[in-house]
Amino acid sequence: MSTSPAYRADGRDVSREAFYALACDPRRSVVVEACAGAGKTWMLVSRIVRALLDGAQPQEILAITFTKKAAGEMRDRLDKWLREFAAPAMNDATRIEELVARGVPSAEAPAWVEALAGLQRRVLDSGRAVEVRTFHAWFAQLLRAAPYELLDEIGLDPEGELLLDIADHRSEVMRRFHGALLRDEARRADHAELLRLRGRSQAAKWFEAVLARRVELELADRAGVLQDGVAPAVTEGAAPPCAEVGNAAWRHDLLGLAAALAASAKKTCRDAGAALQAALELTDAAARFAAVWAALFTTTGTPRKLGDLPGLDASVRALETLAARQHQHECHLEHARMLRLARVLLAEYAAYKRERGLLDMNDLEHGALALLRDASLSGWVQERLDARIRHVLIDEFQDTSPLQWHALHAWLSAYAGAGGGASGQRAPAVFVVGDPKQSIYRFRRAEPRVFGAVREFVVEALGGCVLECDHTRRNAPGVLAALNTVFEAAQGEGAFLGFRAHTTEVDADGAPALFALPRVPRPAKGDKPDEADEPRWRDSLSEPRREPELQRREAEAQMVAEAIVQQIEAGVAPRELLVMARKRAPLRLLAQALQRRHVPCVAVDDATLIEAPEAQDLVAVLDALVSPQHRLSLARALRSPLFDAADADLLALSRRAGAAGDWWGALMNWPGEGDALARARRLLAAWQEAARHLPPHDLLDRIVAEGELRECLAARVPAAQRAVALATVDAVLAQSLALDGGRYATPYAFVRALRRRTITVPAPDLGGAVRLLTVHGAKGLEADVVFVMDADPEPNRTETATLLVDWPVRLSAPRRCAFLYNENQAPAELADAMAEEQRERAREELNGLYVAMTRARHTLVLSATEPSRRTAAASWWQRVAPLAAPWPQAAATKAVPRPEPAPELIVLPRWSDAPLAPPAPAPVDDSPASRLGQAVHRVLEWRSGAGGELQALAAGAAAEFGAPAEEVARVAGRILAHPDCARFFDATALRWAGNEVPVSVDGSVRYIDRLVRLDDAGVDTWWVLDYKLQHRPEALEAYHAQLAAYREAVRQAQPGARVRSAFIAGDGRLIESGSA
Repeated sequence: MSTSPAYRADGRDVSREAFYALACDPRRSVVVEACAGAGKTWMLVSRIVRALLDGAQPQEILAITFTKKAAGEMRDRLDKWLREFAAPAMNDATRIEELVARGVPSAEAPAWVEALAGLQRRVLDSGRAVEVRTFHAWFAQLLRAAPYELLDEIGLDPEGELLLDIADHRSEVMRRFHGALLRDEARRADHAELLRLRGRSQAAKWFEAVLARRVELELADRAGVLQDGVAPAVTEGAAPPCAEVGNAAWRHDLLGLAAALAASAKKTCRDAGAALQAALELTDAAARFAAVWAALFTTTGTPRKLGDLPGLDASVRALETLAARQHQHECHLEHARMLRLARVLLAEYAAYKRERGLLDMNDLEHGALALLRDASLSGWVQERLDARIRHVLIDEFQDTSPLQWHALHAWLSAYAGAGGGASGQRAPAVFVVGDPKQSIYRFRRAEPRVFGAVREFVVEALGGCVLECDHTRRNAPGVLAALNTVFEAAQGEGAFLGFRAHTTEVDADGAPALFALPRVPRPAKGDKPDEADEPRWRDSLSEPRREPELQRREAEAQMVAEAIVQQIEAGVAPRELLVMARKRAPLRLLAQALQRRHVPCVAVDDATLIEAPEAQDLVAVLDALVSPQHRLSLARALRSPLFDAADADLLALSRRAGAAGDWWGALMNWPGEGDALARARRLLAAWQEAARHLPPHDLLDRIVAEGELRECLAARVPAAQRAVALATVDAVLAQSLALDGGRYATPYAFVRALRRRTITVPAPDLGGAVRLLTVHGAKGLEADVVFVMDADPEPNRTETATLLVDWPVRLSAPRRCAFLYNENQAPAELADAMAEEQRERAREELNGLYVAMTRARHTLVLSATEPSRRTAAASWWQRVAPLAAPWPQAAATKAVPRPEPAPELIVLPRWSDAPLAPPAPAPVDDSPASRLGQAVHRVLEWRSGAGGELQALAAGAAAEFGAPAEEVARVAGRILAHPDCARFFDATALRWAGNEVPVSVDGSVRYIDRLVRLDDAGVDTWWVLDYKLQHRPEALEAYHAQLAAYREAVRQAQPGARVRSAFIAGDGRLIESGSA
């Protein structure tokens, strides 16, 4: 296949050099649509470098992305490049190559070499940083600067605590909601009718949709379109359409038809005539209509075959029309009922947040939109943004929601037109990059059609250009050939419009790239079940239920596990094996299969902490300590690796407890010594006493240490699972300090919070493990070999209890919001909107396949289990498997477990009883410079703590260390008064500060002179400060290495945080040393 690059600018083919010259030009507004593996983040960060070279100050550059992880990676890449460009190891020829690669013309590049080499120094000397934020962080920054009058009007507290997951608060919000219903008789009647018609589970789905899409509902309500989301079929107060069956004209026609049917020779017709006659005698309008319908229509809604009688066809058509109107009427009533309940729920949710000082993500988006749209404030906001921001860069724009786009549009549209439009200012240079083919987050309200809107805006309003790149640097030709074949076929069906054939930078090696494991078959209907599937007696306490469907899914997982083992034995590193599935269930089965084969694996998606066995064991220990009557918690604690009691021990304990069932008392009086229960008796008794006065973290720390929990896990957990188990213990300890700011003072409260809250923690980074992810979690990752499991899943069932939101991106509010019970039975007026919604879902399904296939660098392998039914839409397996080669020897491979790796033993050196000379004492530096340094350290420590008058502090420190007081006061005063350093000692500006902070570096304890947390140019930042009073501390490389170690220790303690470090010299200068 062709490997010639595929680059376009404004619809015309261009060279690679011309493409990057346009993309990286910091003075030009650009929208880049780039395929997977094209280097989108590389382009964005390169554009930041070019903007800095063009004279922009770091704080004048705003880069927006969607996750904190992506923002951190962006910062890390920029910092890494700046260090490399400044490093003496990089020569000028290499710097010229880097400039040319970023769009600088070859003839001009030599003139920029010196500026590129000095770029890191210029950025560090500025004392500011490029603003790399998530959308929500930027919105929060805007709101913190907004007038309180506006925030009060929209009900926001800018200092409120951010609510990341409503699931933790849903039960309390619903209790408030039900309390409000009890106080309002009309709404209570609405709720009762809803439950009668739809049931509690369906009602709960609707209420969850209300909370998830509340901003769309509120915007539609303000726009006046919410009430008639489902239009009425009759005027208010009129009888329902079904009542028309009782009027004279209808009765005349139907009675005539009943008589004709009764006179027929066919029994079916006579029965229908009798049923029709009886229906017309009913007095209740709804019952009469239903009976008339049942007489002439089947239960599936098709007309009965009653022959060619006069008036039959006309009556059937009239009834179908009337039924559609009746359905419209019922849907309108249900929508109105749900709308009234939704308003009560949203009012209670808003009150709940106000009372607790909470904000959610929707509040930030809604508040930013209100601020940027407000006629009286938009000019003020515009002026502030004009003064601060010259460059706006947005990554992964296909994941933007309509609300986020309208907030951006409200700001940027003021620059539209000549001379800066209404703002009168020069528009910031806008760089937008994304790929609509990779939009897979509609469940988070992402709208890929927004990408088309921003393309039009940048071209028409800002005079920018549109670039398109279909050239990847990731995928091998074999993978790309399959990708092009699959999606060109989908485009031909009209299911994947906008696809262009991709090319690749990777050389062809001739090896097959696409494989399929044998699909697990499903028995044909009517086949006799296997003997293993027939019902039989089983001991439910010792033998789990074996569902046939689960067995088929396990068979698929076994085949994938064996294929992974083959790859590892063939030399593929486990880290280069990536397994994906739509849902987590297949990945769990695969994890079990890999663990049986002693293959290390890790689920890279964030995991729920309380679902981990090790976390459940620790919670059981705490629960048993604070609630000794909880026998189940005590039993779990005893059976855990911490105590390793056997079933026989529990049975003995149960017998000793007797009829009273006091297991705790029986354990505390256990007579034995040296066994598991005796050890548990001793430790649990001590821990119960400690639980009376220790906070959760200290108690857990004592349990882990005294119980030797880490050692127990290392001894009992298989090697493939050991690192994850140990990381889980650390995560529970960390949550005891981090959960709600560590506010839980008792173990009981902490246990309740852990069980009530949905706490997710990132999986440990295991370099030598197979990665298991959902497709959503794998976006942005890649591997040499990629497996896609469950490629032929069961079709999704029809959605019920949904909220249909029709929001064309050109409109400032949704055009329609409608509560629908059954998507297959939408009213006729909503048919187009529902069809569009289903088309978008189908497109997202194909987007998921695109994301999955483009993760593979060299090899892509599919597996599947045959589904029980089919739909018209082709599955991933049906689209890709016909192009794949059979996996070699997969069917013949025996599922033989690999032996567990032998543990690596640490061998102690041979013992020698020869006497050792005591170590020589370390020399003590008692020079005048050393005494002066220690005294200045002490003054800065005292001054940053309780404060005090500088001269008195200097005198005290000078007396302690034998240094001249005047010199101590002079040096300390220079540092405290210097504009670069004063902020580090201003208690009012600091979020946290500490002196002589201990950190672990290479297994030993070191001490940071001063560690502070503050708002640094709007970015939450940790500063590692090292006092070096000599004139040029930065000249010694050892000092930089020391600061780098401290910085890394802080970064590990504060993952994802921005960490900076610097020397404070004796003349008060702040000398920054790298960043992380």
